[in-house]
Amino acid sequence: MSDVVMPQMGESIVEGTITKWMKKVGDRVERDEPLFEISTDKVDSEVPSPVAGILEEILVQEGETVEINTLVARVGDGSAGAKNGKKDEAKKDEGKKDEGKKEEAKAAAAPAKETKAEAKADPEAKKKEEPKPQVAEEDQLEAASDSGERLRSSPLVRRLAKEHGIDLRQVKGTGQGGRISKKDIEAHMQERPAAQAAAKGGVAEPTGLLTAFRAAPEARFGDYTVEPLSTMRRKIAEHMVITKRFAAHVSTVHQIDCTAIAKERGRVKDRFLEQNGVKLTFMPFFLRAAAAALKEFPSVNASLDGSDVVYHRDVNIGVAVALDGGLIVPVIKKVDEKSVLGLQRAVIDLADRARKKQLKPDEVQQGTFSISNYGGYGSLFATPAINQPQVAILGLGAIHKAPVVIDDAIAIRSISYVTLTFDHRLLDGAVADQFVTHLKGVIEGWNEPIL
Repeated sequence: MSDVVMPQMGESIVEGTITKWMKKVGDRVERDEPLFEISTDKVDSEVPSPVAGILEEILVQEGETVEINTLVARVGDGSAGAKNGKKDEAKKDEGKKDEGKKEEAKAAAAPAKETKAEAKADPEAKKKEEPKPQVAEEDQLEAASDSGERLRSSPLVRRLAKEHGIDLRQVKGTGQGGRISKKDIEAHMQERPAAQAAAKGGVAEPTGLLTAFRAAPEARFGDYTVEPLSTMRRKIAEHMVITKRFAAHVSTVHQIDCTAIAKERGRVKDRFLEQNGVKLTFMPFFLRAAAAALKEFPSVNASLDGSDVVYHRDVNIGVAVALDGGLIVPVIKKVDEKSVLGLQRAVIDLADRARKKQLKPDEVQQGTFSISNYGGYGSLFATPAINQPQVAILGLGAIHKAPVVIDDAIAIRSISYVTLTFDHRLLDGAVADQFVTHLKGVIEGWNEPIL
């Protein structure tokens, strides 16, 4: 019999949600065959079976969230079913014996009951015999917190507490040994606005994570169906609400003439595919241009940590990938050090593994800037939301033919509307526009060889 546990998908991952079991109890499973799917706060992924055998027991159901290393299933040789049958028979026999013992215990306990007269005769002796009440677990946790002992919590919990201004000493931990979990944080956040409103004599307004979801009973009318949001959609919702709540979003739009890269791509794309086995898209051109602009304007290649600005020396660009029912942003590390071919291979590999749920947590972390290519679906113009804690995101509109004026003459060119959404807490419009102008210059004056 082999135990299957919730894996740790990265150093900062402390819990996971089982979203789907690929097998049911009694099914045969091969070693390294996908057994179940999990969703963490970083990535969704398939978890393979550590051994070959029969799935004999599922201990954590779909939709449940548990900490890493929690036992979720057992895989064996199929003999557990027979053993369980024998155990059930043994339990029935033991149950009959227990009934007899309970009756005997009741009879023995009857004479031991004291009368009111006996209790009055020696009240002091009665007090001595009474056991001392045990301190409730929550009281022990509060006492431990008040005494200055270190509160037990995970990196995820500490990050959530920091993001929402929560003092962990005020949160009751319900985990083992008083450990504070994500559920404890959410419960505290739900209670906090009500307590604050009661103190002020007003009505509570949802705060923190709860602002992503508000009850709307008026939406339920006529003929309708209801289903809960998927784990991925909930996380996207929470992340988007956080970024809109904290970052001061401003967008600037520039028109870029992509004729130079369109001609170069058209000239080499067949040989590129033949030589390298991958298609050449426009994304590597914009990745190279963005990397050059980020090097020129380091304040755009930054993150906000509270009131501190973190300037990144590495250029790690996340590229949004659309999935069924959501999206994910895998990160290409050190973009400035990669060729067009290297970038194209990275884009295809990460997008393919994202759709197959095979990304590793470190492949969606440590981004310093992001790109959203909504133009791939025909959109000409959009204002993407910043991917916190980054301070800017580039949106690419569809490259399309359009008439433009060049030297007082009308010409047909390949045009794209490019949007830079930036956090006005750190960046001003002048820097944002200079950044896009630099990127535009690289694209319009492209002279880097592809092959």
